[in-house]
Amino acid sequence: MMDKVLFGDNQFFAVNHLSDEKSREQAIRFKDDSSIIRVLDQAIETGINTFMCTTHERIANICEYMRSHPDKYRGFKIFPCMPYAHKYANAVTDLGIIGTIKQYVPGNIFSAFTKGGVAYIRKDFISIMELLIDAEMKMFRGISTPVIFLQNVLVDMILGLKMYEVFREYDSYIRLKYNAEPGYITMNMPALLDALNSEGIENPIICSSINKIGFRMSGGKAIYEEYLNEKKFRPIAMQVLAAGALRPAEAIEYLGRFPNIESVLFGASTKGHIKETKELIEKYLCN
Repeated sequence: MMDKVLFGDNQFFAVNHLSDEKSREQAIRFKDDSSIIRVLDQAIETGINTFMCTTHERIANICEYMRSHPDKYRGFKIFPCMPYAHKYANAVTDLGIIGTIKQYVPGNIFSAFTKGGVAYIRKDFISIMELLIDAEMKMFRGISTPVIFLQNVLVDMILGLKMYEVFREYDSYIRLKYNAEPGYITMNMPALLDALNSEGIENPIICSSINKIGFRMSGGKAIYEEYLNEKKFRPIAMQVLAAGALRPAEAIEYLGRFPNIESVLFGASTKGHIKETKELIEKYLCN
């Protein structure tokens, strides 16, 4: 079972879907790693034990800090979400394709990572995916990562190209290599669930926007509600406040109508907001 409350990282990296000004404020506030660690510690103090985060370069620093304080973070879990698309896009701009591969794939691409080099030449998407997963996961060594997510930028591309077999390969690789459960982030939960089921992937973990006004719910709120009520999968609700359009109590009361929602993902910058949101989730979804 996943924890009911998952703490996210958008606020740490200036991701705000409603306000550019708010994004700038967050970028200034969290320019130092110590400020991120301080808020994570506040989340832990409220009883939150899972951090769901991208593979942003600065997360490696946070993981290193956690490894150096094992007693403090005993029992704490991280759900990595990959790839962090901005990291690779910026690297390609600065370093080029080959330079990016050399930057993020450890070792010599033409020797130690022959599989990756051949995969690149042959455009073997699945082998490249496995290689990049291994590279991204190195920052989490020694940390509990029971669920590993594919980001929506890749999930929805695979979905659009109807390359559903990639999901099956990802599912198998994460289970066998990392003894973890695969998770999927998407902006089209109904279409993704159908695609996963078509590949024999049953009861998958799917993180998607679920909110009262249908914000970023591709296909519309009605079909989401139908799937939440009738289909077998493990939903994680994100963007529950619809980028600030909904008040927390109203937003989370709506989620309480769907007992199959296994977890709620949210981000916050202050201990007061963390505590308030956690208590609302427990009030409406844990009874």
